[in-house]
Amino acid sequence: MKQLQIFNGHTKGVCGIEFSSFNGGRYLCSGSYDNTIRLWDVETSKSLHIFNGHGHCVWCVDISPLQSNNINDNKINNIGVIGGNGYTICSGSYDNTIRIWDIETTKQFNILKGHTDSLMGVKYGSNELMNTILSGSDDTSVRLWDIRSGQQIQMFNGHTDWVRSIEYSPFVIKNSIGNSNVICSGSYDNTIRFWDIRSNKNELYMIKGDDEDGGIMYLKFLQLKKNEKKRKVNDDIGCINLCYGSFGKRSAFSFTLLVIVLILTFKIGFDDKMY
Repeated sequence: MKQLQIFNGHTKGVCGIEFSSFNGGRYLCSGSYDNTIRLWDVETSKSLHIFNGHGHCVWCVDISPLQSNNINDNKINNIGVIGGNGYTICSGSYDNTIRIWDIETTKQFNILKGHTDSLMGVKYGSNELMNTILSGSDDTSVRLWDIRSGQQIQMFNGHTDWVRSIEYSPFVIKNSIGNSNVICSGSYDNTIRFWDIRSNKNELYMIKGDDEDGGIMYLKFLQLKKNEKKRKVNDDIGCINLCYGSFGKRSAFSFTLLVIVLILTFKIGFDDKMY
């Protein structure tokens, strides 16, 4: 494996990185123990902006997705246009806050308060959920936020230890009042839980990790290509892989190396309500 580029600028360790989902991932965002967020141009390795405001380590970051009204301009976007069109960065910190930053001005756009412990994951929604941010925290809760109002929409309780990973899942629930999206979370309690974003009741479904996992650290959904030869009559059925990263055996002072494990192949629909 060959090193392609190195990005220098942070004065302490880097905790989280995220590539832009537009412009072929040309922009890279990073959060650091130096309490700052930086935005980088991947092509030039230059630091474009520095965002200051957090009072503690910035553990997780995300870049807002491509704005729907800019799809045709995707090839000509530059960083100025990105800011002018409302592109933002969100960051989660050990100071218990989520902050939203305007890329063009580098100014703090909003601050989301409610978590009572360190933020471990923040994610922008997309499509119909593009005005939401999902978060997970060491306070054991998962929360959904409205970017426009800065208010918490839902809080999901059920984990019994630190929440270390959150994801918008590809699953949708069908019910009498319409469709509802599903989110999932992974925790030190060694479980992956699925939640209906319209309800803060108990989880829809739970997967327990193996005993040797010692907790769930990362989650990732992967869509498999359809195999036409093996495809069944019902075209609504598809296969999605959920991968997780575990801590392995952990002690009070150190963790074993992260191991990526393919845990389950979902046929879309754990029960009658999901597809």
